[in-house]
Amino acid sequence: MGAKPNSSKVNQKVRNPAKRIEDRLSGIPGLEAVHDRIAAWREDPALMPHLAHVHAMLLSLRRLDAINMAYGEAAGDGALEEVAARIGHFAEQELDGPWLLARAGGGSFVLIANEACSRERWQLVADQLADMIARPIPVSSGVLRLSPRVALIRALTGESVESMLDRLGHALGEAYEQTGARLAWADGEVTPPGRSAQQLEADLLVAIDRDEIEVLFQPQFNLADDRLTGAEALARWNHPDLGRIGAGALFAIAERADHIGPLSRHIARKAMFAARDWPGKLRLSINVTPADLAFASYTRQMFELIRESGFPLRQLTLEITEQALIADIEMVAQTMAEFSAQGIRIALDDFGAGFCNFRYLKVLPIHYLKLDRSMIDGVTTDRRDVAVLRAIVAMARALDLEVIAEGIEEEGQRQVAAREGCAYFQGFLRAQPMSAAMFAKLARAEGKKESREA
Repeated sequence: MGAKPNSSKVNQKVRNPAKRIEDRLSGIPGLEAVHDRIAAWREDPALMPHLAHVHAMLLSLRRLDAINMAYGEAAGDGALEEVAARIGHFAEQELDGPWLLARAGGGSFVLIANEACSRERWQLVADQLADMIARPIPVSSGVLRLSPRVALIRALTGESVESMLDRLGHALGEAYEQTGARLAWADGEVTPPGRSAQQLEADLLVAIDRDEIEVLFQPQFNLADDRLTGAEALARWNHPDLGRIGAGALFAIAERADHIGPLSRHIARKAMFAARDWPGKLRLSINVTPADLAFASYTRQMFELIRESGFPLRQLTLEITEQALIADIEMVAQTMAEFSAQGIRIALDDFGAGFCNFRYLKVLPIHYLKLDRSMIDGVTTDRRDVAVLRAIVAMARALDLEVIAEGIEEEGQRQVAAREGCAYFQGFLRAQPMSAAMFAKLARAEGKKESREA
């Protein structure tokens, strides 16, 4: 694997006439898909007004050769798979418009989006994505730390894909030549001043004080009968200048400002106060960050919030990711055990997206495995994907765990997940994230429906 791509290699791959073949390593398409997707956007009348907002970024990883030598090629390949999963998960959470992730060879990926946003916003997305990629990646022989470089572009009206990739390749080369540079705009454009990190951190503190952080709810359903079972709380920040900032970037800003605790409590409080009036026994899922678990007072503060809101303990689920477990799994297990002892359920989120250590399943008091969307994407077309899903569900059943399928966007995916034994699902097929008022309306309508059927 090469550590540094150049524009000639990128364009050579683009011009090669070949069938669309998925990259065996990362499971994502090659650059041919970039041509097809942008062409589809330009042919779709519904997307025509947004053509001026086609954005792209070329992400490249350094030190891959050194990683292969030190840890073995399996570790290097696994790191690329993890990076691809992180990019896809980030784009799903942060981007409003349609997007596509493609592999550009070696340690490089291209992310394109039909996203109506400012240059400052696109740069913020790239900066936060680079932070996520740089987080430690555990492997069997140690922990990897990658150093991404990112080239950015806002495509010109009618600009060809070849031109976009050529300009991105040159910008990436310039980023490598500049010591300490992580982001570079194509054609040597001056990085827009936008808002500095310090300004964003100050903006966040003001937003929390003014209750400007919105909490949306992603509905969850029973796969057996399509009954509404609850919702996951998601944070969004509508910045007055940069537009919508999703949960990933929001928490990254809070982490830099050393303000994770207040932000998490703010979101949990808003979610529980909104959910306490839900009809029936609908469940509320709240995400737990690594920084939350590092606070010695986190457990006490959460129980205080629950008592203050009046939300039923036994209808609350806390979702933790593998990233939260890397630092001190024993400490996390103890914290989760305290919650579990009071009737709160625990879900291991994004299962299958990274290097899941099966020891987590032995040590943690888990009730649910929440599958990453990458575990669902190919189940309608690839027998291997179905086999992997079947194996995960069988393992979960042996451990008395229920499986939640995330990212269900097609009826076929829902049918396969139900057939293979998943218990619950969430995704755009049934409902998108919605405001507290809209979810309450949905919950009331579902409750009336169940009453009539009973």
